[in-house]
Amino acid sequence: MLDSFVGLAGKQSWAARIAEIRDRATAGPRSGKAIRQRHAVELAVERMRETPGRQPSAAEFLLASHAADAVALAGELSPVGRRRLAEVLQKAIAGDGTLIPLFHLLRTAALQRSRGFTVRFSGLEEGTEFDLLLARERVEAEISCEVMSAEDGRDVHRGAWFRLADRIDPELQTWLSAHPGRYLLKMTLPQGLHGGLHATEEVPDPLAALHQRIRTLLQTRMRQDHDEAIVLRLDPLTLSSAQGEDLGLLPFLRREFGPEAHLAVTTAGGGVFVMAARAAQENGVAVAVRKRLGVTAPDRLTGTRPGIMAIFLEDTDRLEWRGLRERLELEGEARQFLTNPEAKRVVAVTFASRLELFGMKEPDAVEDGELRFRNPGHPAARIPALAPAVLSSL
Repeated sequence: MLDSFVGLAGKQSWAARIAEIRDRATAGPRSGKAIRQRHAVELAVERMRETPGRQPSAAEFLLASHAADAVALAGELSPVGRRRLAEVLQKAIAGDGTLIPLFHLLRTAALQRSRGFTVRFSGLEEGTEFDLLLARERVEAEISCEVMSAEDGRDVHRGAWFRLADRIDPELQTWLSAHPGRYLLKMTLPQGLHGGLHATEEVPDPLAALHQRIRTLLQTRMRQDHDEAIVLRLDPLTLSSAQGEDLGLLPFLRREFGPEAHLAVTTAGGGVFVMAARAAQENGVAVAVRKRLGVTAPDRLTGTRPGIMAIFLEDTDRLEWRGLRERLELEGEARQFLTNPEAKRVVAVTFASRLELFGMKEPDAVEDGELRFRNPGHPAARIPALAPAVLSSL
């Protein structure tokens, strides 16, 4: 079945994409890890194809089931629908694309079927503004499946931070060899740090200035450097051996600097150099999601039926995903959106992440497979037939 899925994308195109991902994953230890995580679905599919006799993990089993759903869907669609599905796959394996949008679509459809809805892929079949048409007890609802990036709510992008840390790491190792000890470089970046994992020579590199400032700080043995864009401070790293042994260095640093800090550790001999960076203000991931909903919802739902915005929040890890839920940030911004005129077509907003896609359990993932918030002001909010898809999960 996985070979059939790859066949939908085109075997040559798929092979070229896997080779490209693996090549890009050698860019540096941190950037490479981030690239492998970003393309975890593609690599998992290929890993299962390469080792067909191996027992798949629970996450791989779920991904394989979604790939099988894609193959089955291709057999059910009209020629026009199959062409649109092929275009979606081609976009997924080109440029900055991933399989996440397609698998989010397939997973959302499977989730709604498990709740007793019939599901039609109207976006592929008829080219509708929305993606899925649900029906249950003669009631219909539209679903728009959107992928939004948590990077949109960060002033300091993780991709940029990984590239910076990889770039400066060899210089830090050389510097540590000449200056043995434990050091902590604190950075505050009031203007942020942007530029993800795919910067090219044609695009100005936003990391160059910061890299040069750090290099100058070390070469001149200064303790601090600051202006309106960058604040740097170099201090001894005070960490007892007991703390390091009990917690490990990175968990200890995470506890000290908080979940929003960007951390990198370089070692050489007995020396340790830690970089810890923060923006000048807290991350606004949930706020960015609300603003994006306000732009997309009016265009992605017709208003002739109740509409559901199914959001996949990409580029987040389990710590951040749990925090967004436990601090009620997603709930607060979703409920605020639902009071706005832009939400008049929306009966519910749902959220999911890779943790749900990969079948992780509570408390890291949401038990019901998605986080839902119903719009109490929508005329269809209390229709019993829609309850499994729209009833708030909190």
